[in-house]
Amino acid sequence: MDIEYYTKAKYYLDTLCSVKPNRRVGSLGNRAATDFFAEKLKAWSYSIDTTPFKCLDYQSEEPSLTHQGTTFDVKISPYSLGCDTTSQLVVASTIDELEKSDCSDKILLLKGELCAEQLMPKNFVFYNPDHHKKIYALLEEKKPVAIITATSKNPQMVGNMYPFPMINDGDFDIPSVFCTDIVGEEIAARAGQKFNLKAEAKRIQTTACNVIAHKNPQAQNKITICAHIDAVEDSPGASDNASGVAVLLLLAELLKEYRGKLGIEIIAFNGEDHYSLGGQMDYLNRYSDSLNQILVAINIDDVGYAKGETAYSFYSCPSEIQQKANMAFSRHREIHEGEQWYQGDHMIFAQSQKPTIAITSDKVAELMTTITHSPKDTPEIIDYHKLVELACALDALVTAF
Repeated sequence: MDIEYYTKAKYYLDTLCSVKPNRRVGSLGNRAATDFFAEKLKAWSYSIDTTPFKCLDYQSEEPSLTHQGTTFDVKISPYSLGCDTTSQLVVASTIDELEKSDCSDKILLLKGELCAEQLMPKNFVFYNPDHHKKIYALLEEKKPVAIITATSKNPQMVGNMYPFPMINDGDFDIPSVFCTDIVGEEIAARAGQKFNLKAEAKRIQTTACNVIAHKNPQAQNKITICAHIDAVEDSPGASDNASGVAVLLLLAELLKEYRGKLGIEIIAFNGEDHYSLGGQMDYLNRYSDSLNQILVAINIDDVGYAKGETAYSFYSCPSEIQQKANMAFSRHREIHEGEQWYQGDHMIFAQSQKPTIAITSDKVAELMTTITHSPKDTPEIIDYHKLVELACALDALVTAF
């Protein structure tokens, strides 16, 4: 079975990583990926829910920032509106400087301390710290004509993106571009002078969907297993997270003849890497009444990395569930218990106090620093045997209940 499923794992991963143009939520490639997943599970006699939810896609061209014949390397922020302005440059490095700045109808450069991390979207419901809200409120109060953010590296939040967009929010309407901290210092040296910033971009109202598959849906209790199917625009998303979706497909086939007493819910979430978390919100809006039926929820993200092993962690799990999981996973040499992490789809279950297991690579910190959210996240970094091993372990865990 290992050779057969190894071949399938490679096929699933290659297919998901090759959709065009990418798996960005709302894109044609994203739709191709969800269609592929849904068709596979439908063939294995799962009932399928692909109800669409509203989301934003966007189109943009390379922006241009110039000053007296000098051009600076900037990128347009995802979901930003476009602009064409020649305006004076104002610089702020701290919230205090931003509060005191006079930047109305001017180009505002944010750098230093203000750009230490990516802002949570202004309407984000799960985690939205007060200092992020304050920055947004000040920007909307001050009304700069456009914003430049100069960012350094922050692998714990944005992976291997340098520079990263400080603003990634389709609900924020001031045009913004971003650059490296080094370029930001070059721009800041010209504070008070006029720059021309031109950025062509538009937002596109569209739809996407989760793929929610059920077996034995009339059961009183269910096991939920999920992975997110979307990826950031410039990355094939092999580890993040075609690998997790490939495991779901392998597991779904292993469970196609399941005749146990529990319901099986398999979810390809759509939007974990999208500013609005549309897939999570849609699931909570439509399935919140069934959360109390979940015996355990399992999320798979960034698995199969060629280096290291597979690690699982528990959240609100009673000892009985921990024992079953430890027993199922202990049969596989490269799966062990690891540290908890909090940046994934499992948190919608954990925050609802449902027993939850999250599964990732024990080298996820290395992945985030060097590969995640970058063009380097290709199938070549994946060990398909680890995907098959995890699917078999999860099959054993599910059938143990």
